[in-house]
Amino acid sequence: MALPLLLGEPRPRSLLDVGCGTGTWLRAAHDMGIERVQGIDGVKLASDDLHVDDSLIRQCDFRGDWKINECYDVLLCLEVAEHLEEQHAFDFVKKLTSCSDRIIFSAASPWQLGQHHVNCQWPAYWQDLFNQCGFACQDRLRWKIWDTKEIERWYRQNMFMAERDERGAGNESRLPGVVHPDCMLPACRVWHSRQQSLLEAAASWVDRGLRKCLGMKSYE
Repeated sequence: MALPLLLGEPRPRSLLDVGCGTGTWLRAAHDMGIERVQGIDGVKLASDDLHVDDSLIRQCDFRGDWKINECYDVLLCLEVAEHLEEQHAFDFVKKLTSCSDRIIFSAASPWQLGQHHVNCQWPAYWQDLFNQCGFACQDRLRWKIWDTKEIERWYRQNMFMAERDERGAGNESRLPGVVHPDCMLPACRVWHSRQQSLLEAAASWVDRGLRKCLGMKSYE
């Protein structure tokens, strides 16, 4: 259901999914009749776990010197970039823009739950990186699927489109950082947990400092 909404008409003839996981989006693209689909991911999965033939998924290290030698009509990169440390962010985006002129992108926002989220940013952060590569961004897709409950809430919160536009890149409106109502409670829990950890760390630091100043041997 989600992919036809995102792609619209006319349908692309080729699609690349960067960070494809088990190939869910690739299967949806194949079922739509997209002629050429390809996925790449940073983790090798067993063939039995995949939704497509394993020949359609290539493994690579997104922190390394990976590249795709073909171009595709559309590229998906959904909830992947936040797993890479910030020093890799620009190079990652630059490589995406070398594979397609049309990119559907989303990445975890601050306080979003998930494993190994090391670079959670608002959409405008990624927009700036796409602008540096000659791509302009707009978030009509986000509002198009905002109320579609069948689509995961993080896509509805974070998704935008980046398209090659050398003249328009950087001149478009900045993408607003918003929290979807369905993401609000989990985000608040993450924020509260982090604030609590900071308070506990500060209290421990003050306690040890006072003990040291007073000459109390148990400050360790």
